[in-house]
Amino acid sequence: MLHVLKTIDAHVAGEPLRLITEGLPRPAGKTMAQKCDWMKRHVDQLRRALVLEPRGHRDMCAALLTEPVSPGADAGVIFLQNDGFSAISGHGIIAVATIALERGLFPSNPLGKGPSTSLEAGFSRDAAPEARFVFDTAAGTVLARARVESRGDRRRVDSVAFANVPAFVLGGGHPVRIGARELRVDIAFGGVFYAIADTEAIGIPLTGSRLSDLRRLGADIRTSINAAGAVTHPANPALSGIAGVIFTGPAQDPEAHLRNITIFGDGVADRSPSATGTSAVMAVLDAMGLLEDDRSFVHESVLGTLHRGRVVRRTQVGELPAIVAEIEGTAWITGEHTFYVDEDDPLKDGFQL
Repeated sequence: MLHVLKTIDAHVAGEPLRLITEGLPRPAGKTMAQKCDWMKRHVDQLRRALVLEPRGHRDMCAALLTEPVSPGADAGVIFLQNDGFSAISGHGIIAVATIALERGLFPSNPLGKGPSTSLEAGFSRDAAPEARFVFDTAAGTVLARARVESRGDRRRVDSVAFANVPAFVLGGGHPVRIGARELRVDIAFGGVFYAIADTEAIGIPLTGSRLSDLRRLGADIRTSINAAGAVTHPANPALSGIAGVIFTGPAQDPEAHLRNITIFGDGVADRSPSATGTSAVMAVLDAMGLLEDDRSFVHESVLGTLHRGRVVRRTQVGELPAIVAEIEGTAWITGEHTFYVDEDDPLKDGFQL
């Protein structure tokens, strides 16, 4: 038996996203968490086949559009990674929105929600039209808007900005013992939980040449904190545990405020500035009184690419102060693929070295 899967791939600030367009069954469930659970139980081998080698790699991220679960939402999104399923992916939201708009994958045209009544009418205007749409994720509902431009006969999503779920600081200066060393990290939520560490204090430069060291240390920090089992969302116990470790340092781009790299899971490196991670860093800066309401926060990746964030509003999560941050980035479609999974292939489910 030959299983055929089709995808459209893109990158956001260097971070890949593989949107699955054909080959996966429609997940069952009344909530996005239930849909994710259904995927884990029924098609996890196909997640591995698409994300891991030989079709992918350890740093690949994929996504699947589903039917929405909340009133007014345009679609649900499930995110697939090398070690399972993520509640949300910020760069994934930007990429999925871009691919879906440019390739007409939305069941209804979000441009029709504004002054224009059709995609053609929206693109024919001199000013760049703005599409607004709503995604359901396992972490919550995300509101997004996209700027769409005409470039000759090409229609292009120039950028996507999304208002993330509320971000907050769970704890500052949390001690983490790694071997004989004790490190201090801030624990913050930006859709998933992050441990945020200063590379200058740690003593590892934030450069690509030290990526292997940062991968190992990030995985060790995550494992150490999660072993204690003390990181849980106050309003949603299902969102628990550290998903990634953000290493921050001085920016190199004169426009940026901080430089960072995020390490997920067992050493997956985010090439982008990490959109949900940017929300978490902004929550920490806000708690320190360093985030200005009237200015954008510019986050730089280890590649030198940028995300821009701004505070949309302030709120609370349980008894904790929180911010709703809007994060903006740009996606670029890199290709369309047809993958084959042959039942006779001994490595059909993928592998990771």
